[in-house]
Amino acid sequence: MTRFDKERSINYADCVRPEEMNDCQSWLDRALAAMRDPLAEIPSAEVRLVHQGWGKLEVSRSVCHSPLCLHGTTYTTGLGTHADSEIVVSLPGPAARLTGLAGIDDNVGTRLNTKPLVFSVECGGGEVWSSGSQAVGVPPARFDVDLAGQRAFTLRVRGPYNWGHANWVNLQVVLADGRVIAIGEPAQQGQCVDFTYNGRPWQAQAATWRFEEHELPGTADYTTRVLTRTDPQSGLQIEVEFKQYRAFPAVEWLARLRNTGSANTTIISDVQSMSVVLPPMGVLHYHTGDYAAADGYEPHTVALHGNADLRFAPDGGRPTNRAWPYYNIEWPTRQCGTFLVVGWAGQWASRFRSMDDHVAVTAGQELTHFKLHPGETVRTPLSVLLFWRGDRLHAHNLWRRWMLACNLPRPGGQLPQSMLTAYTGNWFAVMAEATEETEIAFYERYRAAGIKLDYWWMDAGWYPCDGVWDRTGTWEPDPQRFPRGLRALCDHVHRKGTQTLLWFEPERVHPGTWLHNERSQWLLRTTPPPDGLDTPVARQAWWDANPTAENKLLDLGNPDALAWVIEHTARTIVEQGIDLYRQDFNIDPLPYWRANDAPDRQGIREIRYVEGYLSFWQALRTRFPNMLIDSCASGGRRNDLETMRLSVPLHKTDYNYEDLPTKQAFHHSLSLWLPYYGAYVMPVDTVDVYTIRSAYASMMLLTHDMRRDDLDTKLLRQLCAEWRQIAPFFLADYYPLTPYSRCDQTWIAWQFHDPETAAGIVQVFRRAASPFTAATFPLHGLESDARYEFTDFDHPRRKLVRTGQALLEAGLPVTMAHVPQAAIFKYRKQAD
Repeated sequence: MTRFDKERSINYADCVRPEEMNDCQSWLDRALAAMRDPLAEIPSAEVRLVHQGWGKLEVSRSVCHSPLCLHGTTYTTGLGTHADSEIVVSLPGPAARLTGLAGIDDNVGTRLNTKPLVFSVECGGGEVWSSGSQAVGVPPARFDVDLAGQRAFTLRVRGPYNWGHANWVNLQVVLADGRVIAIGEPAQQGQCVDFTYNGRPWQAQAATWRFEEHELPGTADYTTRVLTRTDPQSGLQIEVEFKQYRAFPAVEWLARLRNTGSANTTIISDVQSMSVVLPPMGVLHYHTGDYAAADGYEPHTVALHGNADLRFAPDGGRPTNRAWPYYNIEWPTRQCGTFLVVGWAGQWASRFRSMDDHVAVTAGQELTHFKLHPGETVRTPLSVLLFWRGDRLHAHNLWRRWMLACNLPRPGGQLPQSMLTAYTGNWFAVMAEATEETEIAFYERYRAAGIKLDYWWMDAGWYPCDGVWDRTGTWEPDPQRFPRGLRALCDHVHRKGTQTLLWFEPERVHPGTWLHNERSQWLLRTTPPPDGLDTPVARQAWWDANPTAENKLLDLGNPDALAWVIEHTARTIVEQGIDLYRQDFNIDPLPYWRANDAPDRQGIREIRYVEGYLSFWQALRTRFPNMLIDSCASGGRRNDLETMRLSVPLHKTDYNYEDLPTKQAFHHSLSLWLPYYGAYVMPVDTVDVYTIRSAYASMMLLTHDMRRDDLDTKLLRQLCAEWRQIAPFFLADYYPLTPYSRCDQTWIAWQFHDPETAAGIVQVFRRAASPFTAATFPLHGLESDARYEFTDFDHPRRKLVRTGQALLEAGLPVTMAHVPQAAIFKYRKQAD
């Protein structure tokens, strides 16, 4: 029994570190302050480097790009330079005092190589302060200088060139009028949302807009604060809702734009729902999205140094199609980082730009250029930051725990249970040629083999489609193949203790189907009408007169279409006896959205569609609180955060399921982000240990031809029982034990560890072309002074006992004599 069998008692946040909560609070305080007092007049100084011996002048970090450090103490504010150097600081007014600290940067190189340096301040044509000889191993020189009304001063460093790393920190100027200037401050977080209005950035106008702030009733997970600014001239209002998580170092926000005036607004464009300032010299970790290719979910790393400027966007409007809107920026020298998420079930875009003193991150809906009608409101994408300290293994387990505690759907109040499923799709054109008889016959063959299924999977083609499953748009059971509807089949498996899953694709409408013929006014087309037809009536009339044979898109932004799809789907679920709703989405919606926007309303169709889509699924969750939803979009192309809060991805890709090294690589990578996902067992021409173990995930789908008498159902039954033993651990902490790889010459391995029960599993794969017969894998999460007993599933009578220290340092030894081969080890801490 694992902790997930009694998950209500789990303290997911017991891994959170106080420093992480402080980092989150500090960022939020700055963002809220900027919203409350935008562009408050803060005096600034002009800092000009005349010359320095090596490198370039750095702000808020040393000349070697490490944190500013003097005599073992680090500082966040200051200038990093190099002997000999001359820096001129010009001020906006007469100055009274200058204070600060000066010294040699304390790092490995300077401690070994640097001779003393001399720091000085010049003002009014002469030297007003000197440090004298300053060595690396002594406390920094402190100064408090009378600037006597001067408007400029010079900072000098003299001394040997070799390792002459020099720091000026905590520099503060008090002007004659009492204002204070901090010199060398890192870039500050401004308002975290921006857009262009009246041809100017909103952040440059915000100070003149009326401000309000209030709190909403909190929840057990988070507190909610709403900040609003309203333009007194036009009535345009921006409302930003912040959620701060109580137990996790996470904050999220969602902005809404509302026209409270009596006339149309002018054009609102370039809406950036995330505008974030982060420290410089980060490393960006990101992944490819799914697009039915081997490099889906592939990890990438790039340094955010120099002039780095990276842009990301999905293809075609499905949010994880080729791009992945989950990012992790790491600062290795500081041993910390920040997750950033763009939550949008449509076409988003993000940008990461490296500046001298910060990294600028912006993200939002890719195209926004619209006016708002009186009383109209639109929302923006969701933005999330989660702060971490330590290493990336801790970081991703912190992320997984936040996902489990605060995001993953809980049908019936519980986390989704692991599930063993089966379907006939390989043998009946998915389900387009299946009948009630063939489905029941296959199901009974599984029962006869002693394989207990949790769900019977009914996929595409159960409706009238003439044997071609993608002819979607008539959402009733085919009366020829299912004369008693699907209810008879569902009742049959229910009586045997199995639940049912049914596939839908309501958004894609094929010509000739009921929706196409009877509700054409609800459908979007990709062919744009001629210029000048800007009203909905005129555009619809043109389309009616110019039909095409293309698939249409059911407009979920149309209130009538949305109401119909909610009611019809809910009725089908009830009438047919469906326990799990599975939705697919096999066309790119972006061309449909953009073809149906007027020039002064670009982006509105997409916003309304995304709002409708989320409302649709939320309505299903409300009506069927015990039902799980499966998100599918030609595989894993719609796994944005808001979708993942309503569903789980049972079908993570349409890529070749028989490519086992790639399937393993998908699991290796995707487990960093999504605690719950599914996998298909393929190839299915035989029952094979390596094949089936490669498909072990929270959901496993069997697809064998159960009509075959030569199928090794005994082995299949044993492997299903083995899967049941380890499946609950897939919600535990996750540790990759090897690098990501799709190469057939390598091994790949990972570990799931449950710290509450001090138990876990290790999965190891020796791929088909690997020349290696043995390896050792240092493990994670164990107690060094405890002893752990390991069971090898291939040799259950052999027990391996090792101390935690040995397993953490030397590692778990694994020998595999065959290729390909998969090994699974289950372990537990021995009682004292």
